[in-house]
Amino acid sequence: MSPASDARRREVRVGRRTVALSSPDKVLFPDDGITKGELFEYYLQVGSTMLPHVRGRPVTMERFPDGLGGERFYQKEARFQPPWLDTAVLPKEKGSVRHVVVNEVAALAYLAQQNSITAHVWLSRADRPVHPDRMAFDLDPPDDEHFAVVRRTAFALRDLLDELGLPSFLKTSGAKGLHVLVPLVRGPATDEVHGLADRIGSELVRRDPKRLTMEGRIAKREGRLFVDTWRNGYAQMVVAPYAVRGRPGATVSTPIAWEEAEDSRLRPARFHLRNVPERLASVGDPWRGMGRNARALTEPAARLAGMEAARDEGASTDATDRWGHR
Repeated sequence: MSPASDARRREVRVGRRTVALSSPDKVLFPDDGITKGELFEYYLQVGSTMLPHVRGRPVTMERFPDGLGGERFYQKEARFQPPWLDTAVLPKEKGSVRHVVVNEVAALAYLAQQNSITAHVWLSRADRPVHPDRMAFDLDPPDDEHFAVVRRTAFALRDLLDELGLPSFLKTSGAKGLHVLVPLVRGPATDEVHGLADRIGSELVRRDPKRLTMEGRIAKREGRLFVDTWRNGYAQMVVAPYAVRGRPGATVSTPIAWEEAEDSRLRPARFHLRNVPERLASVGDPWRGMGRNARALTEPAARLAGMEAARDEGASTDATDRWGHR
């Protein structure tokens, strides 16, 4: 019998661990009738697929103690955790934070027990927190009606990353947009990775300034898609792959193949808690083996510098011609 179907069940065996499940019938998604027990079971179903993408990464919990209709808050500090749950103490400005670190499926079940609908994870692992092994781009449209621009921009970003010699992996955000991630060989520090991501984002915007912007202030975006590279900063986070979002419909941030993004009908709402396990059983994980594609940044950075130099030289030549000087 599944944990979601037995309201009396309080202890659930997950591998070597026993995880308490309280109030499994509590409704977390009132518009959809989705309970805490269903959320718990979902993470058990997708846990073995999700684990390689989150293993060793510090987690921030997005918690909804009374479901979507109640309070929502983000919790970084691990409190009152069971002794088997891995944690890591990491520095922050003026102190430190003890984060949950997911190293086994039972930890995902524990997060669900805490009414943590969504896990947000770092782009680095806890053992080397200032040396990311992922670079991330969040393509955030102004509203749900501009998803065609999101798809087009994702492919433009993929092409740019290809030019730089960087592989790219795609997932839905589970909200309005798409996330593009690049696996990295650990080495460069956060500031270097963030700086390169900013330059890549700037090059992408330069190629389509009417539709794209890196302007952080919403009022100045003027309806353009926001190319967000801020997630590459120290202690910044992305929604974990296969994490449920705290939104009506229980949408899931779902890895997809690039070919799937060619479908004009694609929307983030297509993937949700009740169909992603079936999808995994049918098509598998498009991100399987992602880490084997990790690249160092030395050559991509040099290629980008070459693009920037050629652009600057072209701009200088245009200015000279315009004034008639040789």
